[in-house]
Amino acid sequence: MGGNRRNFIKGAAFAGAALGAGEASAQAGPKTLFTPAVTTIPVVGTSDVFAVRRIYCIGRNYPAHSREMGSDPTREPPFFFQKPRDAVQNVKVGEVADHPYPTLTKNYHHEVELVAALKAGGKNIPKEKALDLVYGYTVGLDMTRRDLQQAMGKEQKPWEIGKSFDMSAPMGPLHRVEDVGHFTKGAISLAINGRVQQEADLSWMIWSVAEQIAQLSEAFELFPGDIIYSGTPDKVSPVQKGDVLLCKIEGLPDMSIRIV
Repeated sequence: MGGNRRNFIKGAAFAGAALGAGEASAQAGPKTLFTPAVTTIPVVGTSDVFAVRRIYCIGRNYPAHSREMGSDPTREPPFFFQKPRDAVQNVKVGEVADHPYPTLTKNYHHEVELVAALKAGGKNIPKEKALDLVYGYTVGLDMTRRDLQQAMGKEQKPWEIGKSFDMSAPMGPLHRVEDVGHFTKGAISLAINGRVQQEADLSWMIWSVAEQIAQLSEAFELFPGDIIYSGTPDKVSPVQKGDVLLCKIEGLPDMSIRIV
């Protein structure tokens, strides 16, 4: 690192001597350092990829799951958290992708969810127009270090460490709305090693995808590239190394991972 810095300084000094410091500065302009990698999701039926901007997740959006997490779904307004965009793990249709058991946890949970990807954004979007912003849908998992999340919650501290870590957002490729329509109802389930663990209907969401978009747009300006994890049914549970998770949403291809 020291050598690189010395070389950079020598180069700048040489340019200043040859062209004059002001002229060299004008020619060079600002230099972008360490450009982050772009996170993308494949789009089924095309050679296109969807570039991810932000990942929003709604918490406790099915009544039974809200109750199992200790909340009253009849009184609780919607709340959201975020994952970093590089938490995405792309899972191909028909494959069982290896998913690493993360560090720092002994209670690693699955949460199967419908994921919506936005092609447009804005502020204060009416619920009636919210679905016009959706580009496509896929099946996703909000993987959670539950012990860390709960420990932080008890201490009234932020619990990103339980939700926002590497590869915590496995998902299948995107399916365009023009190909699959919108998802306001339909079966959603997750099985572990062939045994169904989570099972519900998308119509049981407390807040629909349209309502989630409208609510989010009051707090944030939404943009193309934003994706929304729309909540998980009840019966979330721990997984162990070797477990195979099979995620299903009616109208979309299955998505599967193996914990390694």
